[in-house]
Amino acid sequence: MNGNSSSSGKRAIVIGAGVGGSAVAARLGKLGFDVTVYEKNDFSGGRCSLIRQNGHRWDQGPSLYLMPKLFEETFADLGEDINDHLELLKCPINYRVYFHDGKLIELSSDIQAVYRQLEKFEGSSEDTLMRFLDFLKESHVHYEHSVQMALKTRFASIWDLFKLKYIPELFRMHLYSTVYKRATKYFKTEHMIKAFTFQSMYMGMSPYDSPGPYSLLQYTEIAEGIWYPKGGFHRVVDKLIEIASNKFGVKFNYSAPVRKINVDGNKKVTGITLESGEVVDADFVVCNADLVFAYNNLLPPTSYGTKLGSKDHTSSSISFYWGLKEKLPKFTVHNVFLAQNYKASFDEIFKGHTLPTQASFYVNVPSRIDPDAAPPGKDTMVILVPTGCMTNEKGADFDGLVARARAQVIETIEKQMGFESFESYIETEIVNDPRTWKEKFNLWNGSILGLTHSIPQVLCFRPSLKSPVFDNLYFVGASTQPGTGVPIVLCGAKLLEDQIVQDKLGKTKQTEKFSFDFIGI
Repeated sequence: MNGNSSSSGKRAIVIGAGVGGSAVAARLGKLGFDVTVYEKNDFSGGRCSLIRQNGHRWDQGPSLYLMPKLFEETFADLGEDINDHLELLKCPINYRVYFHDGKLIELSSDIQAVYRQLEKFEGSSEDTLMRFLDFLKESHVHYEHSVQMALKTRFASIWDLFKLKYIPELFRMHLYSTVYKRATKYFKTEHMIKAFTFQSMYMGMSPYDSPGPYSLLQYTEIAEGIWYPKGGFHRVVDKLIEIASNKFGVKFNYSAPVRKINVDGNKKVTGITLESGEVVDADFVVCNADLVFAYNNLLPPTSYGTKLGSKDHTSSSISFYWGLKEKLPKFTVHNVFLAQNYKASFDEIFKGHTLPTQASFYVNVPSRIDPDAAPPGKDTMVILVPTGCMTNEKGADFDGLVARARAQVIETIEKQMGFESFESYIETEIVNDPRTWKEKFNLWNGSILGLTHSIPQVLCFRPSLKSPVFDNLYFVGASTQPGTGVPIVLCGAKLLEDQIVQDKLGKTKQTEKFSFDFIGI
C-alpha cells in the first residue's frame, strides 16, 4: 500500500541506507516524492547494523538508546506509534563504572540509589546531595535548551544566534566552558568527575574539549534511563525501512555503490552514476554517505571539500565482537573501565591520534538484557576501545595496535573483576579497527562519528543540510547539522524534510531556513 499524502512527481535519490538515509527516505515518500535509496553494502543501517556469527548477534555501532522522545517523534511524524514497532527494554542500571584502583560505582535513573553511591566517594553531608541536584539542574537546562536551539531550530545566519531572545540562553548553556570544567564545580573527587564526564565519548570527543552543554547526555541517562530495542539497535532502521517501503513505496537497492554524484556545468546535481556504470537521473539527491568523504570522492574537487577534510574529526575505535562460551554474570549490560591517567589517555587519542598507553574502554553485553543475542548458556560481548582516527595512517602498525588493545582489555578485566585467563572464555572473535570503518563505511580517516562538536563546528558553523556549493544536493548524517548520534541524526532528517518542502514544493516551512555555512568562507 502506498500511503503518500500527495504526489509531487519529483524523483529523489538517497545515497546510503543508514539511520539518516532511511528516515529521510520515509519522510520524502510520505510527501509523495518518488524515492529510491542506493546502499553500497548488502545490508542496511551503516554503523547502526548487526553482525551475526555462530548464533551470536552484535550491534556493530550504537548500543545506547537515549533521548527516547526524539525516536517517538520520528515515528509519529510518519503516522506510526513507535510501540507498535519496537519493544524497548530498560536497563536495570545504566552502567557499572570501574576505576583503576578497584573501586566502582553503579549509575542508574534511580536518583536515590545514585546518591547513595555518591556518598561513598563525596561524603554523606547535605552538601553532597545539593551539589548533585545542582548538577542535574544545570544539565537539565543544557538538555532542554539544546533540543530547542540545536535540534529543532534552523538558523538563517549567525546573527540569529545573537537575537535578543537567544542571548540569555547562550550564557546559560556554558558554550565556552567544557564538560570537564562544569563537572568540577559539582563534584570534589576525581572518581566522580570521571564518572560524570566520560559520556563525552558518545560524541567521539574528550571531556576536556567537549563544550559544556553536552552534559545533557548525563541528564538524559538519569532522567530518562538507558534503553535497548529487543532484537538489536538495527531494529530502529529496519522499522523505518519497513514503513518507507510498505507504506510510502520507497525502493531500496543494496550492493549498489555510487561512483559519483553527477553535476552539470552550472554546478547543478542531476543524479548519480553507480559503480556498475548505470546513470540514474533525479530532481535532487540526498547524501547519507559520510559528508567529508562525499565532497572529496563523489563530487568534483572544490576548495570547500578540501577545507572539510582538514577539519577536526571525532575518534575512531578498535571494536572487538566476542562470543563467549558461557554466561558471565559479573557483567551488566553496560560496563565502563576508566584509565588512571584520564587526561593523558584523551590527549593521546585526540592530539596524538593513536591508541592510549592506558586505554579506557566500554563493554556492552546485549545478551544480559536480550537473551536472543547469544546462544543458550552463552554471552555476546562488544568491547569498544577509543583510538585516534587515521590522520597519521602512513606507516601505522594497526595490527600491532589491535593486539595491544586486546591485551590491555583482557588484562584490565582480569585485574578489575577477578577473572583468571579471561581469554579462555572467548570462542568467537570479530574485530573492527580504523581501517574497517574507513573501508566498509567510507568514514573519513576511520572517524566513527564524523566532524567533532567543538564550538567552530556546531549550529550554523557545521556543514549545512543543503549544499552551499551544488544545487539539488542535500546531506543528512553525523557530519552535517545538527550533529552526530542516532537521535540527533533523526532530528536532522526532520529538518531536512522542512528544507526540501520549502525548496521543492514551495510550501510554508515548519522551521527557519538553514542557509548559512562558514566552512566555505
